[in-house]
Amino acid sequence: MTSTVLPLTGAPSARFETWESVNWPLVEKQVKRLQTRIAKANREGRHGKAKALQWLLTHSFYGKLIAVKRVTSNAGAKTPGVDGVLWNTPGQKMEATKILKRRGYRPQPLRRIYIPKSNGKKRPLGIPAMSCRGLQALHMLALQPIAESISDRNSYGFRPKRSCADAIEQCFNIFSRKHSAGFVLEGDIKSCFDKICHKWLLEHIPTDKVILKKWLECGFIDKGTLFPTTEGTPQGGIISPTLLNLTLRGLEEKIASVTSSSDKVHLVVYADDFVVSGSSKELLEEKVKPVIEEFLKERGLTLSDEKTTITSIDKGFDFLGFNVRKYNGKLLIKPSKKNVCTFLNGIRGIIKTNPTCKTETLIYILNPKIRGWANYYRHVVSKETFSKVDHEIFLATWNWAKRRHPNHGKRWTWRKYFPDPRSVGNLAVKVPIGSKSAGLLSLVRASTIPIRRHTKIRMDANPFDPEYNSYFERRDLEKQRRDPLDDMPIFFNLYVLGHNFVALERLEPCAGKLACTVLR
Repeated sequence: MTSTVLPLTGAPSARFETWESVNWPLVEKQVKRLQTRIAKANREGRHGKAKALQWLLTHSFYGKLIAVKRVTSNAGAKTPGVDGVLWNTPGQKMEATKILKRRGYRPQPLRRIYIPKSNGKKRPLGIPAMSCRGLQALHMLALQPIAESISDRNSYGFRPKRSCADAIEQCFNIFSRKHSAGFVLEGDIKSCFDKICHKWLLEHIPTDKVILKKWLECGFIDKGTLFPTTEGTPQGGIISPTLLNLTLRGLEEKIASVTSSSDKVHLVVYADDFVVSGSSKELLEEKVKPVIEEFLKERGLTLSDEKTTITSIDKGFDFLGFNVRKYNGKLLIKPSKKNVCTFLNGIRGIIKTNPTCKTETLIYILNPKIRGWANYYRHVVSKETFSKVDHEIFLATWNWAKRRHPNHGKRWTWRKYFPDPRSVGNLAVKVPIGSKSAGLLSLVRASTIPIRRHTKIRMDANPFDPEYNSYFERRDLEKQRRDPLDDMPIFFNLYVLGHNFVALERLEPCAGKLACTVLR
């Protein structure tokens, strides 16, 4: 590896010549060190110092490397902006670090696309150009330490080390006890990303105001026509979720200022969805909801009348794809019926659109989807749902197999497509590995995913605070011990081959390619 060491302000930096030669552990360590200093300065009230450190990070070579890596390794890396430019090759990625500059920066308009919503409407997305995405990722590195230090304790959406499972576990803590709150306000903010007030963002977001203003006012191109953006932040922008979290910061404190502990009011927020518990329907209707509406109005936002309701916990409510409900005083959290139906319809659609593909190809397509869906719900009461889902998938694959061979009997079809003796009724196929061995590749069954209770993150835990370093290390080690394959970017299945071999199926979800390795 060829590198030249150049002394930079704050810390030494190695200038790597090629993308392949980058020492990523070193780069991530140095960027994390600078982020920790930003968070510390903000906690101590030294806002000038924090601003200076933010400037240092957004102009650092290491920060630009992390930013380029982030925008070229996420799910949208192959989606271009209006200029059609992508950063695919190592050379293009290295050159990209040289164009992430504040001086002379002019943002490209957003590329407007529409994706379907569950209610039949279309959701508008604004896709920034790669250069804009890279600069957003760079400035988010500097903004995130402050955002994590000042965000609400029970906000879980799009924050490092937090997840939907933490939000659902907090719902369990709120409603599971005998004398817990009996009512819940299900809140949804109408067109949240598209309606945030620009003036409020520029006055309250602790980041480079000049760059932020350029992003907010860059406009969008829809069907060849340029339209101005006078409000909102694009849903396709990397920094937009962090801006949303900072916009909703203070809602928890605002609600607490008008209620008491006897009201049993608790807030759980995930992006633009939130739930508020309360001891009575009148309390939520007359005291809590007006405060929320006033809070949102200052930021140019309003509640959605269609989706904002007040419900008894005995009737239950859906949140983040889960159904939270008490049955005779016992709280059970299950996958919501709507989400189960959506998942099964997607699986059936894949099977119907691949009537003539090879059996192993269909298994490679379905396995990551089944495993990912089951893993999302493995922390709640899902075993019965998993069994029902397995049965529905069996019916779909059985009908798929019968349609392929209308001139053969059911017994012949069964022996050909369901030969796995370990799992009766599970689609499987024999895959040759090498010249003398053969393995059995089976469809994943959701019911084989073990149900394990999720340990919720501490409300005050901050990944940029050294005080919590040991806490997050223990948490990561515990997760690896319980779920050793979770953090791997590939999917695995183990199969016995005769008496001496084990086949390791490896499916790369991005490339969609299969690789098999034989282990002795």
